[in-house]
Amino acid sequence: MEMLSLEKELKENSYPGRGIVIGRSADGKKAVTAYFIMGRSENSRNRVFVEEGEGIRTQAFDPSKLTDPSLIIYAPVRVLGNKTIVTNGDQTDTIYEGMDHQLTFEQALRCREFEPDGPNYTPRISGVMHVENGRFNYAMSILKSNNGNPDACNRYTFAYENAIAGEGHFIHTYKCDGNPLPSFEGEPKLVAIPDDMDEFAELLWNSLNEDNKVSLFVRYIDIETGNYESKIINKNK
Repeated sequence: MEMLSLEKELKENSYPGRGIVIGRSADGKKAVTAYFIMGRSENSRNRVFVEEGEGIRTQAFDPSKLTDPSLIIYAPVRVLGNKTIVTNGDQTDTIYEGMDHQLTFEQALRCREFEPDGPNYTPRISGVMHVENGRFNYAMSILKSNNGNPDACNRYTFAYENAIAGEGHFIHTYKCDGNPLPSFEGEPKLVAIPDDMDEFAELLWNSLNEDNKVSLFVRYIDIETGNYESKIINKNK
């Protein structure tokens, strides 16, 4: 699989929607994730990321402008023991609760499907990182409509064992801008993961479309100790 330039992928796509990157730093020492949100409507753009416990949640920047919280206010990142869950919706909670009751990542998502925002039927994208005993595995999932047909949900899970240093995978909700918005297609994209968190955050933030980007979260987890550092960038300040 060809390694793609994350910078190029983002700069050449004005609206990938929401995106998740998971991988391992080039020096092999860190488990890395990034999650970004974008928006075309005022309601979508009126958001910030805030820390909540060991994870984050979205919050209205100007509560007076919030019209419909249902698909835009949620916890994108939660931590369950040695697992870090990252998603583009409230399925974060579904995965957390399912895995807490011994379901697998894939099983936990069986009760969910794409978002009910026709005609886009935005895919639900999710990831889970498992860091234990100096090992790092991760998985990613996408639940999407059948080529825009909401009568069927297509479910794809991609598992990456023993993550390779310097490599990560990128999945996003929309293939590109459009009306309706076409869902992401294919496997998560192979991308490079650098050692420096600030450098990675800067590359992502500066590559996202200036008009549409809203917020970015990046976390680097030490695979040996489980300690982590995070960074949040919000357009709304």
